[in-house]
Amino acid sequence: MFWTTLLSLLTATAASGAALGAALGLTGLFILHFFAGGATSLALDAVWNTFNSFTLSAIPLFILLGEILLRSGLSERVYTAITPVFTRVPGGLLHTNIAVCTIFGAVSGSSLSTAAAIGSVAYPEMRRRGYNRDMIVGSLAGGGTLGLLIPPSLSFLIFGALTETSIGRLFIAGIIPGLMVALMFMVYILICCLRNPSLYPREPISMSMLKVLTNGLSIWPILVLIFAIMGSIILGWATPTEAAAVGVAVAILIAFLWGDFNSQKLLESFYRSVQLYAAIGLVIVGATILAQSVAILGVPQAILESAAATGLGKYGVLALIVLTYLLLGCIFDGLSLMIMTLPIVFPLLTGLGFDPIWLGVMVTIMIEIGQVTPPVGLNLSVLASLTNNEVTLGRAALATIPYWLIFLLALVILTMFPQIALVLPNKFF
Repeated sequence: MFWTTLLSLLTATAASGAALGAALGLTGLFILHFFAGGATSLALDAVWNTFNSFTLSAIPLFILLGEILLRSGLSERVYTAITPVFTRVPGGLLHTNIAVCTIFGAVSGSSLSTAAAIGSVAYPEMRRRGYNRDMIVGSLAGGGTLGLLIPPSLSFLIFGALTETSIGRLFIAGIIPGLMVALMFMVYILICCLRNPSLYPREPISMSMLKVLTNGLSIWPILVLIFAIMGSIILGWATPTEAAAVGVAVAILIAFLWGDFNSQKLLESFYRSVQLYAAIGLVIVGATILAQSVAILGVPQAILESAAATGLGKYGVLALIVLTYLLLGCIFDGLSLMIMTLPIVFPLLTGLGFDPIWLGVMVTIMIEIGQVTPPVGLNLSVLASLTNNEVTLGRAALATIPYWLIFLLALVILTMFPQIALVLPNKFF
């Protein structure tokens, strides 16, 4: 009866055109009223406790940081500085896309901002030079998702706030997996370009290695910003929320002094940040209410007992959850999917013995896959729009399949060797 009611209400409210947060919240309130003896007041307590969290206040700050960087013109400067580094490597600017997305992801915290900022600079330039358009979009879509895995990350912030997991440890846990995935992307591009040189133009090498190195060092303001955020967390000088505030201040200073920024763009950044946080906040409200309702009824414990009774084992259950995320990623955007599923997935998998920090990295990778999965894959939509539909959404999705598969391979590697994600958190925290 409970599951029938839950699924029916979610389907009905979502089909009515209501926002996802409203659908989740209304469903949770209905369950609290009719299945938990009218305990709807508990929903208010749960929402208040969540939004009164010092940790959660970092989310609007990191959103603002990403918006400032998106409008500052810094992405163009970083792209220009990194471009000569890969001139001698088969694939050229395709590798630059991944490298710059990795660097930009280390300060923006958002997959969408990373894809939009780098894509707006890279696509016109690479198209002019004669690169294969599908390969351009594929590399940008795949590289853009690194914004969620490379810390600081909105995904880790929300995961930590909703599960009461250390955000500092989550941030550090994402470093090695993020670099590993970026390297895997580059290896794939290298193999493709070695097998089919027509994918990229042969450009003359006119810059010495010393010049390449000095040119690359010109991105020092971005490195300062990365240190201001991640360095202060790793060294114990600041909490993630305090580091986010420092990051915003440093980003504004760098954007005015080193980028193409003005007071009008700053106001636009604030306005857009409020819009994005309101959208994310509504989903968090709904998910918090639903989480409270299922927790009171002991649903996670019942699912855990059922999973244990199936005989699938912990890895069998994990495989089913990965499959579920892949399917739901076709329907929901990544962060909404994570917020919606955590109330059940987190207690289930931690109850089976999986480390919560490792789980945060795994869930982030799973929602990154959703960012490049049609029809909702937001990165694909943004990049198709940036190309003025020269590369359609369908072509962009096909071009991104190899990166999608690389993410799946990363999930397998992290499952076999969880210490890849845990070695740094265990060392520094």
